[in-house]
Parts: sequence; structure tokens; C-alpha cells
Amino acid sequence: MQNNTPQHYDALVQKIRRWAKQLGFQAVGIADTDLSAVEPRLLDWLAQGFHGELDYMAKHGTKRTRPAELVPNTVRIISLRMNYFPSNTKETTQVLQQPDRAFISRYALGRDYHKVLRARLAKLVDKIRAEVSEFEGRVFTDSAPVMEVALASKAGLGWRGKHSLLLSREQGSYFFLGEIYINLPLSVDEPVSSHCGNCTRCMDICPTQAIVAPYQVDARRCISYLTIEYAGSIPIELRPLIGNRIYGCDDCQMVCPWNRFAQLTAEPDFAVRHGLDDVGLLELFAWDEAEFNTKMAGSPICRIGYAQWLRNLAVALGNATSTSAIYTALAAKLNYPDEMVREHVAWALERLGYDLVAS
Repeated sequence: MQNNTPQHYDALVQKIRRWAKQLGFQAVGIADTDLSAVEPRLLDWLAQGFHGELDYMAKHGTKRTRPAELVPNTVRIISLRMNYFPSNTKETTQVLQQPDRAFISRYALGRDYHKVLRARLAKLVDKIRAEVSEFEGRVFTDSAPVMEVALASKAGLGWRGKHSLLLSREQGSYFFLGEIYINLPLSVDEPVSSHCGNCTRCMDICPTQAIVAPYQVDARRCISYLTIEYAGSIPIELRPLIGNRIYGCDDCQMVCPWNRFAQLTAEPDFAVRHGLDDVGLLELFAWDEAEFNTKMAGSPICRIGYAQWLRNLAVALGNATSTSAIYTALAAKLNYPDEMVREHVAWALERLGYDLVAS
């Protein structure tokens, strides 16, 4: 396709929508690159330190809010959604109500979404390139300095909820986002209006009250940040609030009324692996590093590493009901080589009522 008229670009947009559906995406939209309305809010969020130790949120300067600075010649962004909630998954509330079970955020139960989405986006790029010789494009999925939610909102895929995630009237929020930065002036989609109204359920349910204001999350208090992104010692005052959440937290999504319309994924890659939707804390705590690496290979969980995995499990065990089996498992790791693990194991035993000095 060499003709660059608006009519030919419009025809290309229709092909892109069709190809995207064929590749497993549930929705696709196109946005321009103007994020000037978002930039001041990002800078204010950073100035307040709400990003915690997410240094990558600040180090790229304005590349995050000015797409053409990140990828020169970018004039449009194709934004796409892909559902991830697997079928036959143990209900979230049931797992959270059993303190001896491990809760893992439902997006992380299957294969690493970065790999799945990136491969599909690359195929879409290939199709566009075969159609338009002058096409330039770069794909992203939760990677590089990209304002995913803001771009998806501009592209008409939904609106930013008060928990800061994208919401859709048709599909709730249980989906991944991916983007393609392109150099073609395709027609853009209209944003949709917000439909949160006066609802504050996501803010009210947050175990650590990390949603400090509508649309504003203090990552330093967020359980997803603490259990995934943060590699240090979890603040003592927040540990009891984490409960049995060992990787992420879905509470704000779980109570959102719009997730009544969320659709299950048909992607085999997102199916539950190793029974992680409903598994005992002690079973996971018993894994050695080799077993962790083997079973978590290809999973998003793999990237936190074994020591952080043990840290998270130790906190959850400290929040469980004390049993001799839990004591034995924790005591066995009191001399674990990693200082961070030892600290959280000791805290768990003390929280369960064991006198470490006497023992």
C-alpha cells in the first residue's frame, strides 16, 4: 500500500482492527501523542514520593509523557486490550478468607504476559509493515516509559478508575494493555467518559489504604508494590495488613461493580499453572530455590526471585493461625543465608507468639 490518502489510512485502520481481533485482542483504539494534561499530574505524583523506589518512573524525564521523545517520528499510538482472568479459578474472596492459603494476583497465575502480548504485538506490526512500506513502529507492554492507562483512555478503550487502573463498561478491568508507537497519521478514536460516579469501593477496600485520593495511589503502601516491586524490608506496620497476599493484590478490582462484566480469557497461556489459584502457604514455603526456578519459569512471578518469594511467604505465615507445622517451617529458616528472609521469618514467629530468646 503506497497511497497515503486519508481514505487509504481509514482502510488500514479497519484492517488493523480485524488483525488485532484475530491475534486475540478484545479491543483496539488509536490515540494521538498529546499527554500535556497528564504530565502535571505525573510530576506532582513523583514530587510527593508516591512512586517509592520505582526509580524508573522518574529517570526518563519527559519521555513518558511525550511519546515522540521516546520514539522519534511517533504521531499515533495504537492501544490494545487483552483479557487475562482464567476460567475455573478459585474465587478470590474464598482464598483471602483462608489465612493458610496463598493469594496470588489473578493476572500472574499463568504465563508471563509480557512475552504473550509482545509476540502478538510484533505480529501485528509485521502485518502493518507488509501493508505500508513507510511504516515505523515499536511495541510496548508494561515496559519502557509509557503511560499505558492515559494512552488507552485517549484511545477510547476505557477510563481511569479511582484505583488508577483502566476500566471498561464491557470488560471491567481484568485485562492487559499493549501499545504500538507508529509514524502514520491514522484517524484517532474518541475517549469515553468516566462512569465511576460517587463510588469509592476500591478506595474503601484497600487493606493498606494506599489509594490516598481518587486516581492517586501511594505505591509505598500498595501491596502489589510491596510484594512485587519492592525488594527491601516490608514496613512492620504494613505486614499484618498484607494478610495472605504473597504476590500482588486484587482487592480494588474485586469490589469494582464494573467487573461484573469482566470476561474470562480464552488464552491457553493465561491458564492457571501449578494450582497457584488455591495453594497452601506451607506447600509454597517448602519449595527450595531449584523448585521455585523450575515451576516459576515463564511466569511473571519468577522475576522477584526466591529470597523475595520467601520473604512474602514468611509475612503471610506470620498472619496465619499458629500451628506446629507453621512453627517448624519458619524455625527451619531462622538461619537462612539471606538477612532479609531471616528478619521476616523472625517477625512471623514473634507475631505468632513464639519467644525467640527462650527458644
